[in-house]
Amino acid sequence: MTEQSAHTDDTTGPSAGPDPATETFVAHRNLLFTVAYEMLGSAADAEDVLQETWLRWAGVDLGAVRDRRAYLVRVTTRQALTRLRTLRRRKESYVGPWLPEPLLTAPDVAEDVELADSVSMAMLLVLETLSPTERAVFVLREVFDLRYDEIAEAVDKNPAAVRQIAHRARAHVAARRPREAVSPDHARDALAAFRRAVETGDPRGLLDLIAPDVVLLTDGGGAVPAALRPVVGAAEVIRVLNRIDTGVSVRPAQVNGHPALLLHRGDELDTVIAFRLDAGLVTGLYAVRNPEKLSRIGRETAISR
Repeated sequence: MTEQSAHTDDTTGPSAGPDPATETFVAHRNLLFTVAYEMLGSAADAEDVLQETWLRWAGVDLGAVRDRRAYLVRVTTRQALTRLRTLRRRKESYVGPWLPEPLLTAPDVAEDVELADSVSMAMLLVLETLSPTERAVFVLREVFDLRYDEIAEAVDKNPAAVRQIAHRARAHVAARRPREAVSPDHARDALAAFRRAVETGDPRGLLDLIAPDVVLLTDGGGAVPAALRPVVGAAEVIRVLNRIDTGVSVRPAQVNGHPALLLHRGDELDTVIAFRLDAGLVTGLYAVRNPEKLSRIGRETAISR
């Protein structure tokens, strides 16, 4: 995989300059952000991990580092693992379903099918079911194609153990990921139909698009109204969608590598809705409403409005 990233904002970390340490960090920053984000599901926490990685990198004797990229990935992975274990404890007391922080992504991310899949809401939720070490191994091996010996150094395991972990994680993810790839045109058509239904206040028009066993997850984090449990089944999901205020403005966007909808109430971003499609039908809806998780994408979209 190429070292592109879902990241769109380079405000954290050093600015480019003649210093070799800075130049190296900036050159690999997109890769490091994506590793941290895929492990944590949070852009804010990924930025914190990058800051911690930079602080450690700035004090390193570069002459003693054989492979700078591998070294930075190793530090980032270890910092992300530490933070991931802390986040897991927090999620145990989270109010309602937990969803990843949505990330506004550039068109080139969507064009890289493998990268877009790896940062999708559906995939990040699958990764949540792995142990921290399994998640790190899967991301580093399956997404970034790192060698087993490189991964072993990052997770403090031997290469043989990493191979076993990778095999286990790969099988776990394969059983839960979308069953088939969806073409960009089909995804856009589904998004357009969903947008029309929301804007007209008639979600019944979605019956041909929504799978009978569709699941809606709404993340309000206890701060705003949201369903505290998954909403299952087409009839129940449409009942919830009927409550969307037709006064909100709806616009399409590229979120986590896939088409999504942004719902604004006045100038404020109210909800981000992402989708999972299987065999041509919407099987998952992910509505992020927690204001803390919308602050970053809200700032980015406000600039372009």
